[in-house]
Amino acid sequence: MTSPLEEIHIKNDANIQLYIKREDLLHPHISGNKYRKLKYNLQEAKQKGKDTLLTFGGAFSNHIAASAYAGKLNGLRTIGVIRGEELKSKISTNPTLSFAQECGMIFYFMSREAYRKKEDPDILNQLYEKYGDFYLIPEGGTNTLAVKGCEDILDDSTKKFNYICTSVGTGGTISGIINASETHQKILGFPALKGAFLSKEITKFATKTNWQLIPGYNFGGYAKINTELITFINDFKSMYNISLDPIYTGKMMFGILDMIALNQFEENSKILAIHTGGLQGILGMNQRLKAKSMPQIKV
Repeated sequence: MTSPLEEIHIKNDANIQLYIKREDLLHPHISGNKYRKLKYNLQEAKQKGKDTLLTFGGAFSNHIAASAYAGKLNGLRTIGVIRGEELKSKISTNPTLSFAQECGMIFYFMSREAYRKKEDPDILNQLYEKYGDFYLIPEGGTNTLAVKGCEDILDDSTKKFNYICTSVGTGGTISGIINASETHQKILGFPALKGAFLSKEITKFATKTNWQLIPGYNFGGYAKINTELITFINDFKSMYNISLDPIYTGKMMFGILDMIALNQFEENSKILAIHTGGLQGILGMNQRLKAKSMPQIKV
């Protein structure tokens, strides 16, 4: 399945062209990179005769929402191991968890301390004893099959670009893009969180070295947001009729346009930004923003 390209018309003196690849349009509930990451994992689960998927995520996880719907669509039971025991009593007011529950997902809530050790053998054995012989998908969905799926993001339509940009969470999406890229292309990753560990994660899966992380646009860390970013996302929506999520694509697009304004791309560059979806998380973010009396993000 391919996604369309849309040009983002910008004024600049360097004749730079900017396009966005609308992976967010692949599916209304299994959006963007989650569609890519789950595709081959679902095939593998069925080939192995598994009837249950188990995976991990936080309060507003795109991966949890997508996995729940994908399980429903494919007739598979889904188990979501959720970070934060306090969320057990907040399912009905949490748009992500309530959606996942409506799709049939069963939750197992872990304390934040225990969650940090969630893939230790002892904890996994406890989960196997409780739920049976499930197919395990890591947090964020990144594994070898997920990277393979993300290689499908690039196609003949993307060969003309010399820069391909993507947001970076667990490193799976950018790894697939790197592997599928052409020799003339440079892959730029915009991390959504702090930490030098991402480069190590990417090198586990990436087969080429034509990539670079751009660390200056995480706005303080994962899920951190301020009025400047909210204003940018809302202005982008008004100008181009494209919604951006505040965790990943909003920060990436802010970074790309800032770099263009700072003349950090050479003349005549053709830049492609990958829209990785994640728009379901806006509802949860708006709850947090309302509680802080901050502006809302346009959906």
